[in-house]
Amino acid sequence: MGDISVAGWATLAPVPYLSEIQHRGVIEPSGTEVAKLADLAVMPKEQFPAVHWAILATSEGERVVRWADLVTEIGHFRLRKPLKDVTSEPLATGALRLAKDLLDKQIVDTHGSKVVRVNDLQLEDTAGQLRLVGADVGLRGLLRRVGGEGVAERLAGVVGRKLPRGIIPWHLVEPLDTHEANVRLIVPHAKLALLHPADIADIVEQMSADERRVVFEQLDVETAAEALGEVEPEMQVSIVGDLDEERAADILEEMAPDEAADLLQDLPEERREELIDLMADAEGEEVEELLSYPEDSAGGIITTDFVALPRELNAGGAIDRLRELKPDPELAYYLYVVDPDGRLDGNVSLRDLVVADPRTQLTEIMNPNVLHVPTETDKEEVASLMAKYDLLALPVVDARRRLLGMVTVDDVVELMLPRGWKKRSLRTIAR
Repeated sequence: MGDISVAGWATLAPVPYLSEIQHRGVIEPSGTEVAKLADLAVMPKEQFPAVHWAILATSEGERVVRWADLVTEIGHFRLRKPLKDVTSEPLATGALRLAKDLLDKQIVDTHGSKVVRVNDLQLEDTAGQLRLVGADVGLRGLLRRVGGEGVAERLAGVVGRKLPRGIIPWHLVEPLDTHEANVRLIVPHAKLALLHPADIADIVEQMSADERRVVFEQLDVETAAEALGEVEPEMQVSIVGDLDEERAADILEEMAPDEAADLLQDLPEERREELIDLMADAEGEEVEELLSYPEDSAGGIITTDFVALPRELNAGGAIDRLRELKPDPELAYYLYVVDPDGRLDGNVSLRDLVVADPRTQLTEIMNPNVLHVPTETDKEEVASLMAKYDLLALPVVDARRRLLGMVTVDDVVELMLPRGWKKRSLRTIAR
């Protein structure tokens, strides 16, 4: 098996998981079931270790056979010859049993801080050779083991969420002493940047303050900003407080303006002003404006990342503008139409743009009766309006109806949960 990069991980074909094949029946060539698959074992020397042994649970106890002695069939495994004729093969010194030695064990960083539990193990079958390719540390892995993955996936879909796979590729994981009763694994410190920002957040939340500071000093600015956005609010303040001012300002510039404003709001005033002064002019002014609104108002929870299309464009010109802007997918929920002074005229869906004749003016296909709220609107009223009309986003305007930003459904979720639970709750759903 060739080297598999993290960047290309998502392009792999769907692969089995240990929980999906463990405890399957093992039958003889005659069709008689004689055992259950209890476990698999590998030698952890390769980047993606091959499965060499199968541990069978028989009526007489465990029996270790070569993986090559089994043929994978739908719903079960078939021995190539009767079990009595299969040679038992003891595990080699240093072998890892996937279920016994790895499931429910901790992934830790190089300094020994606990991070997350291994909930399942990702496997890949290539030309008949089964390999260990990843550790599932997300909620999805745990749900899969108890048969609840499908239900959770459907529930997440109802609220417009997905359950992406919280996988740490195995070549980023290194086993520690396999003779310990409680085998631990490590993610090399220098490779943290290759993980998903939510996984980096899980790691740093278990570290000491000094270790967190080192990680955020070493990560590239964009990754650091994404990871900091996933960290619990109280710890965000601690991290930013420990970083050098220039480094902290650089990271804040890369964060979404509303997230940066929320973080800065919790900092001491002197530190907050220092960081805003060090931020680039545009980003600093945007964050400072958000901080000027009361926390319990629509202005206090808006995001200034939105797509505004000039009303004089036609459908073809609007699509060209979107190609130039390359907005994030979540910003395409609603596309707002504004006049030359930035006043909100209406909104238009991406679907309507795509199906319209390219020469059709935006004013002909937009919805001119778009619901909006002024900045001073109480945030509870904002949440009520979004729930009542089933909105994914609600535009916020000033006294002259100029479009300032929008409140997203994520912001409304925050209103329904105790402070600090938002990121953790949505992150858990996402896995």
